[in-house]
Amino acid sequence: MKTRREFLYLAAGSAALETRSNLAWAQSYPTRPVHILVGFSAGGNFDIVARLIGQWLSDQLHQPVIVENKPGASGNIATEAVIRAPADGYTLLLGGAVNAVNATLYDKLNFNFVSDIAPVAGVVRFPNVMTVNESFPAKTVPEFIAYAKANPGKINHGSSGNGTTQHLAGELFKMMAGIDFNHIPYRGASQAIADLLGGQVQVLFEPLPASIQHIKSGRLRALAVTTASRSEALPDIPSVGEFLPDYEASGWTGMCVPRNTRIELIETLNKAINAGLADPTLRARFSELGATSLAGSSADFGRLIAAETEKWSKVIRVGNIKPT
Repeated sequence: MKTRREFLYLAAGSAALETRSNLAWAQSYPTRPVHILVGFSAGGNFDIVARLIGQWLSDQLHQPVIVENKPGASGNIATEAVIRAPADGYTLLLGGAVNAVNATLYDKLNFNFVSDIAPVAGVVRFPNVMTVNESFPAKTVPEFIAYAKANPGKINHGSSGNGTTQHLAGELFKMMAGIDFNHIPYRGASQAIADLLGGQVQVLFEPLPASIQHIKSGRLRALAVTTASRSEALPDIPSVGEFLPDYEASGWTGMCVPRNTRIELIETLNKAINAGLADPTLRARFSELGATSLAGSSADFGRLIAAETEKWSKVIRVGNIKPT
């Protein structure tokens, strides 16, 4: 029978061997191409971010990083594919605010995003921008709220689709401002912006990259950005939160892996992503898109996912919002 001292010695030795094994495993990763799944078509914000951070990771990890577009079901197809993939670090998901929304928006998902993924690192945050047609009478957020209260039923709010983060940004604004307007869903930002330019809808909360050229040309008027602070791309435009304290409704992206992925692997990826977010060249590329860095630990990113999931669940339930 082993003595207590012998048992502790053997246990300590086993732990040391496991630590060395895990360290060696992490140091050898990756030994083959890594795939980043994106739940949307090529050319959109998610795709562009995935390709920028993917190229950086390829350079840092010395292996090809391949971006795969798996559009459909508002990103749920790509998300489920990653959740069902082996937890070996070779299949990543560029997730985002849409996943936090989908957790409540869809009644019957085959997964639980919060518990079935492991957060790796935030990547970037995108502001939406509250815009109106140049002929719309309101020039500020307070004027818009006053107009909405004085003209019930006369404002149409367009969005990229029912249940999108752009739709919910408007719903949150309605709740916090105590006003009402009609929601008109479109099949993407370009159609919504076209109708805003034509006067068929009166307000959008669309991503900044889709609207910025029209804002700079004067064809659209930016009333506010939806991030907690002002955007570097539009420094003279206030945030909605300056008029409605605690309002925040931005888009964001971050890297995820299947649950049960080794912590050493997550730390390797987190370190590489954060190095990219600190790189001046990559930061400048993201800044051109109107995006800001979401650098931080995997735990930081996990807390963001949890907080956003809770926030949007309340908006969805109060607004009785259903997917199309």
